[in-house]
Amino acid sequence: MPTKAKPPALSSLAQGKASTEPVEMGSGNVFVDLGLPDPDERKLRVQLAIRLNDLLQAEGLTQAMAAKRLGLAQPHVSELKNYKLGRFSSERLLHCITLLNRDVEIFIRPRAAGADKASAGAVMVWAAV
Repeated sequence: MPTKAKPPALSSLAQGKASTEPVEMGSGNVFVDLGLPDPDERKLRVQLAIRLNDLLQAEGLTQAMAAKRLGLAQPHVSELKNYKLGRFSSERLLHCITLLNRDVEIFIRPRAAGADKASAGAVMVWAAV
């Protein structure tokens, strides 16, 4: 006769109890938090890939159509759509964005007052609608 499996135990949070595990605040860059090399470059590539994938979706392009338009092999478009960005530099992603009839502007400005002068500056990607 088959036996019924027991339901999984509820976590202490689900039971309404406070967790005893310490919580560490992230840096704002998951790649820094994971200790990966070139965290700022990785973050920038992900930001650009998000915008590029948004544009491909907005234009209703299949992977095959996107590959033709961007001059890529279809498997490379699949990697892009799945954020496997090892073969994509920031420059290559920017070029792909321009191939979708978009202009790219790079705006350099002074840091906000009170910013930590010892740390590296921030790079942000914005997209106009």
